[in-house]
Amino acid sequence: MLKYLEPFPGVLLEKIMTKSLLEIENLHVEVEGKPILKGVSLAIQQGEVHALMGPNGSGKSTLSNVLLGHPKYKVTQGQVLYQGEDITHLKPNERARRGLFLGFQYPVAIPGVTVANFLRTAAKAILGSEQAIKTFRKTLKEKMVLLNMEESFATRYVNDGFSGGEKKRLEILQMAVLQPKMAILDETDSGLDIDALKVVAEGINHLAGSENGILLITHYQRILNYIKPHYVHVLIGGKVVRSGGPELAHELESKGYESMFQEQGLEIGG
Repeated sequence: MLKYLEPFPGVLLEKIMTKSLLEIENLHVEVEGKPILKGVSLAIQQGEVHALMGPNGSGKSTLSNVLLGHPKYKVTQGQVLYQGEDITHLKPNERARRGLFLGFQYPVAIPGVTVANFLRTAAKAILGSEQAIKTFRKTLKEKMVLLNMEESFATRYVNDGFSGGEKKRLEILQMAVLQPKMAILDETDSGLDIDALKVVAEGINHLAGSENGILLITHYQRILNYIKPHYVHVLIGGKVVRSGGPELAHELESKGYESMFQEQGLEIGG
């Protein structure tokens, strides 16, 4: 069956002849009775990087949480398909075992649990088998080198006393170890200085490949200077109002969101 990436006015996107890795179809979501998402539709193929941009309060983080099954968010209409399977009502752990991954905007600290133990336990839970300690340590060391991490990082407690850059590197390290099929990265660039941003972006580029998909959620264009998406989507007022190539991000950088708010009949910040 033919599907479109997104049915927004005046923009005809390529038809998809094969099953998408991730399909979001007319998704409506509310939180405590308040509508947040109002008909979001996207489709991501294997090997594609999509950037989702939008101002604060547009629903970007809501979408990321819904995709991983956060119970706080209620889907009132539409569905989420992953590799052709309806996962709209699956629990977070079931989605994770199928190969979905969420990189948090605000990672939490877990005092008393070392990075190495956390990642080995997560890998066993997600991948279904436990590597020998020696093999896992070798794998972990290789991934840490990729993200310019000192070996001592593995012995620290998860996010306990970490800088903003260290927290985001750990998110990407988790992604490297767990090797998800579909990664949703929620404002991975927030709180990073330019050096940390480059390291994180290099890690994401290294992990992006023909067998997986990435949805990169961001507020600013700057991370897209280092990660080139195949598609850019703009979310405003709970709806995807524009889609295009990387040039759309540059348009937003120069013009801002004001014209798009006006097109939707919305006030900025409303």
